[in-house]
Amino acid sequence: MEDIIKHSTKNKAVVDGLYQAFSTGNIPGVLGAMDANIHWNEAEGNAYASGNPYVGPEAVLNGVFGPIMEDHEYFNLQEIELHEMLHDKVLATLRYDAKTKKGKAYNAQVAHFWTLREGKITGFQQYVDTKKLHDAMNA
Repeated sequence: MEDIIKHSTKNKAVVDGLYQAFSTGNIPGVLGAMDANIHWNEAEGNAYASGNPYVGPEAVLNGVFGPIMEDHEYFNLQEIELHEMLHDKVLATLRYDAKTKKGKAYNAQVAHFWTLREGKITGFQQYVDTKKLHDAMNA
C-alpha cells in the first residue's frame, strides 16, 4: 500500500509541475511532461475538439495550445486543486480565466482527468462548460 501512495504522490507532482510550467509560459516544460504517444482529448463540443484525439506533444501544441493562444488575449488557469487517484490517475479541478481576442472574458469551471505511466502523462481528458466557451468564442 505504501508503494501505491508513493506512486500516486509522484503522479500528482508530475501534473503539478505541468501546471506550474504552463503558468509561467514554459511550453517546452509542459510538453516535456507528456509521453511521446500521449492521447489528448478536448471536451466534446469544445471548438478545439475537432482533432480528438491529439496524439503526441506536437499535435497538442499545434492543435490545442497554438489555437488557444491565437484566439485569446489571455488564458489563465486558476484555483487548481489536484486529487490523487489510484491506478496512475490524477483529477484536477480548476477554472479557466480567459479573454478572447474578440473582447469576451469568461470564467469557466473545468476538470482535467490525467493518466500517467512511469512519470509521464499518457492521457488527458478535459471536461468544461462548453456552452460558456462557445458563447465567448462567438461573441
